[in-house]
Amino acid sequence: MQAKKDFVKDSLNEILECGAWMTETLRSGKKILIFGNGGSSSDAMHIAGELVSRFYKERRGLPAIALGTNMATLTSISNDYSYENVFAREIDAYGEAGDLAIGISTSGNSRNVLKGIEKAKEKNMKTVAFSGGTGGQIRSLADLSLIVPSKLTPRIQECHITVGHILCELVEEALFVS
Repeated sequence: MQAKKDFVKDSLNEILECGAWMTETLRSGKKILIFGNGGSSSDAMHIAGELVSRFYKERRGLPAIALGTNMATLTSISNDYSYENVFAREIDAYGEAGDLAIGISTSGNSRNVLKGIEKAKEKNMKTVAFSGGTGGQIRSLADLSLIVPSKLTPRIQECHITVGHILCELVEEALFVS
């Protein structure tokens, strides 16, 4: 609980800014691409699912894609290029200027997540990083960083899904006024 309290207190402005970026991206007809490894991949799928389906409100689906979820694509990119390129290659295929890329890495140093953020920036996409500890390399690479002040992977991941839920609620409230 303390990690969540510290994270939200320390990162409130960044959380609100990320929510505004997500809202503006979707309002302008663009999409959100989310990616990470392991538990962070599961978080990416969870957040994308909340946006495509619904969080609280009955509404139209929102264009959000969790990258790295198609096994044939994942293994072919890993085999033909390298695992470091799985997200960069998918961003190259699906991303376009005006889209938003959210890279999730508990350490902030996952090479494939870093390369995904780099590719998104090349394509004139805004970039957001979810990380932990001191933020790792991704902190200075992304346009906006949400950094959980903990070195414990489980606490970092718990905060990431909490902020994912907060962001989904902010988006729904902004786009679908009751």
